[in-house]
Amino acid sequence: MQGGDRWLADLLFHLEGGRWALRGHWLTSELIHRGGKVASALAWLGVIALYLHARRRPGRTSLRQPLLYLLLAVALGSGTVSLLKQVSPLDCPWDLARYGATAAGATHGGCYPAGHASAGYAWVALYFAALLGRPRWRWHGLAVGLGAGLAFGLAQQLRGAHFASHDVATLAVCWLVSLGLFAVFQACAARAQAGVPHA
Repeated sequence: MQGGDRWLADLLFHLEGGRWALRGHWLTSELIHRGGKVASALAWLGVIALYLHARRRPGRTSLRQPLLYLLLAVALGSGTVSLLKQVSPLDCPWDLARYGATAAGATHGGCYPAGHASAGYAWVALYFAALLGRPRWRWHGLAVGLGAGLAFGLAQQLRGAHFASHDVATLAVCWLVSLGLFAVFQACAARAQAGVPHA
């Protein structure tokens, strides 16, 4: 994907005047980057509050499993991306001499997959959470996760923080983690219906 990555990054870099002009801009840096992280964290805390509320109310038992799933899937999706970043040797565009980095040839790494985009893409888990409780809402949930991830990812590309493939990898990781956890929840539900005790 390097050819496409470079083509898009070159285009954005030149449109910004041969520098990452939006790197420190309030819209990309403050509102979408910092604000996006805070919004995602608050949403996750909100899910915790809803889950605790559902546990205390007998009439809300149908929401417990979807909310527990969502809590775990979002945390595992973001956490997996974070772990992969720590062992990644790949650099961010703004670290490369091609895009004006002063330390030419220095390898920083730790830029793949896209960490900030995972704060949005982790919410593709809403699709599977809806399947567990309210299947007709699944496409709305998917739209939320894809929309948030796309907004966060594009903002980071405009800042020079990531290539497009970093965001694609983040989406793939978050989707696969969510799908795997959904399969676990489905298997546990099937065992419970069959009367098989948990291991």
